[in-house]
Amino acid sequence: HNIWCAVIADFTFRNSLSSNSYGDGKMARVDFDKFLEIAVKCKASDLHLKAESPPLLRIQGEIVPLKQMPPLSAMQVKQMALSIMDEKQYNKFTETMGVDVGYEIPHLARFRTHIFQQREMMGIVTRIIPFTIPTIEDLGIPTVCTNLCSRPRGLIVITGSAGCGKSTTQSALIDYINQKFSHHIITIEDPIEFVHTCKESLINQRELGRDTYSFSEALKHVFREDPDVILIGEMRDLETISLAVTAAETGHLVLGTLHTTDTISTIDRIIDVFPPHQQQQVRMQLTVNLVGISSQLLVKKADGSGRIAAFEILVATPAVRSLIREAKTYQIASVLQTGKKQGMMSMDQSLAQLVHQHIVTYEDALNVSINPREFKQLVGELDIRR
Repeated sequence: HNIWCAVIADFTFRNSLSSNSYGDGKMARVDFDKFLEIAVKCKASDLHLKAESPPLLRIQGEIVPLKQMPPLSAMQVKQMALSIMDEKQYNKFTETMGVDVGYEIPHLARFRTHIFQQREMMGIVTRIIPFTIPTIEDLGIPTVCTNLCSRPRGLIVITGSAGCGKSTTQSALIDYINQKFSHHIITIEDPIEFVHTCKESLINQRELGRDTYSFSEALKHVFREDPDVILIGEMRDLETISLAVTAAETGHLVLGTLHTTDTISTIDRIIDVFPPHQQQQVRMQLTVNLVGISSQLLVKKADGSGRIAAFEILVATPAVRSLIREAKTYQIASVLQTGKKQGMMSMDQSLAQLVHQHIVTYEDALNVSINPREFKQLVGELDIRR
């Protein structure tokens, strides 16, 4: 992974680290920037800084310690954290013991940094975000997703576990809309990750803590801002989900994310967050307004060059809408498996296709498959066709 080359190249940096304290925030900021430079050189997705531990990088999904670096002291980590927070962010941290910070190093990359408390010491986790927005072709996003984004209204939900690339997929789809349509796009993010420039569309980006107080607060007023497309960085709570569904119902295209692992559980999650007496009404709203759901996970490429996303795609066809309305979401799995003509695919079908194309290994795909028995059968069927 060229890790050690990068570390050796920064030998003078390693020797310059203070053993206890920086005295002020300037040197802390300099050292934090150098850690980020190493992370970018190593093509890491995340940088972890923890007291009494050397820096750690996440590369191709695995945590790799920079063992040649000395362990960081609690004071060093604290000073680096303080050096990148403004007063509002620091006040939020003291209240909640956790805060997200958007950060940028010119000509290098943008970063989404989370600062938190653990064992009465500060910890830092930073996600690396390149300046260039990946295209849908770069990410291998199925064509059906761009078809869904071409719809004038409705709700599109992008799901997956933390760190699976939901924000990147979301940004690529927004960039596609930005290039193809003359729309007004409003994004609500925590923090802003990819920075979009206006192309065919007008795009405004709002960041929690700087431009608005919360997702729900921003959504309450978004209708007065004349939007066509609304991106919600995360549908975290009942109020945000309710407002997202309402926005789709009132004629807007809404893209949001949820931390769910598949398309069917996403529907259940949206409905179950509401009180029992409202759930039938929400089912009816989804029946009318849901456009589609994309769930994804990352798998190592067979050639070792990185990771690639496998996608489960559910399109809200009349059959799917009917099952949502009748509270029979458990039957959607069969529609998902047989909906190829509508662009649908299950996660195991996507993984089997990647194996068939020699993009990922059979073993790696099997390890993350939803139903190993079904996955093996799908791979066997593709091999027979070949």
